[in-house]
Amino acid sequence: MTYDTPAQVRAACRDGRHASPTPGFCDGFAQANVVVLPKRYAWDFLLLCQRNPTPLPLLEVYDAGDPISRSMAPGSDIRTDCPRYIVLEKGKTREVTDISDIWQDDLVTFLLGCSFTFESGLMEAGVPVRHIEENRNVPMYRSNIQLTPAGVFSGPMVVSMRPVPARLVPAAVLSTARFPAVHGAPVWVGDPHGLGIEYLDRPDFGDAVTMRDGELPVFWACGVSGLSAVTTAGMDFAITHAPGHMLMLDARDSELGANISI
Repeated sequence: MTYDTPAQVRAACRDGRHASPTPGFCDGFAQANVVVLPKRYAWDFLLLCQRNPTPLPLLEVYDAGDPISRSMAPGSDIRTDCPRYIVLEKGKTREVTDISDIWQDDLVTFLLGCSFTFESGLMEAGVPVRHIEENRNVPMYRSNIQLTPAGVFSGPMVVSMRPVPARLVPAAVLSTARFPAVHGAPVWVGDPHGLGIEYLDRPDFGDAVTMRDGELPVFWACGVSGLSAVTTAGMDFAITHAPGHMLMLDARDSELGANISI
C-alpha cells in the first residue's frame, strides 16, 4: 500500500493496517527514530544526545507523560503511530504494534533524526538506494565506534549501510552532508572491517542488500544507536521504535537540510 502523507501512514499504524518498515515512504517528508524512557533517565539521555549529535540528532523532546508531538508531527500519538516498537522490560525484549497498555505518566519521548530523510536527496543526486530498490529494510550494524558516555548510557554506535558506485561516493557525501539533523555525511567509506563489521550480509538489524561490482559500502551513523545505548544500560523499562519502523513526521526534508554551497 502507498501513502501520500505522513498522517495517512500514522493513521494506518494506529488502526493496525500498517506494521512494516518505512524506507521510501512519503517522498519529501522526514522520519524519526523514537526512544521513550522513564523521566529519571531523561536528563542522562538528553546529555547523551548532546554529546553524540551525529548518531543521536535530537529533533523533539515531549513533556513527561505526554504522548502527543507538539512540533515535528502535531497531533500524532507516540503510543500508536509507529509501525512497530521494541519494549525492553527486566532484561527481555519484545516487539509490539501499540504501547497504549504500558504507557506511564512519567515517560519522556525523544525524537531523533533518521537517515531515511536524506534518501530522496541521494536519489536526486543519482545515487542508488539499494534497500528501496529491493523493497527491504536498510542494513544496520553495531560498529566498534563507542558513543561518548552520559550517565547510565554508553555503548557502540550503530551504522546504516548503502552500497554506492565508487564514482558516486563524492555525490553521496555532499548530498547527505547538508542534512546534519538526520546524521549528515557518512562516518566511513570502504572496508567494513575498519568498523569492526565482519560480514556485510549479516546485519545486526534490517536486511542484507545486494553489493554489485564497482560499489563501495558507505556507512552513516544511525539512530538505532539509541536502542544500543538503552540496551547497554540494562534498564528495567524502556521503549524504542523497531529498527526501520519509523515515526513519519509532518516536517519536510528541506526543513532539516542546511544550505551548503561548495
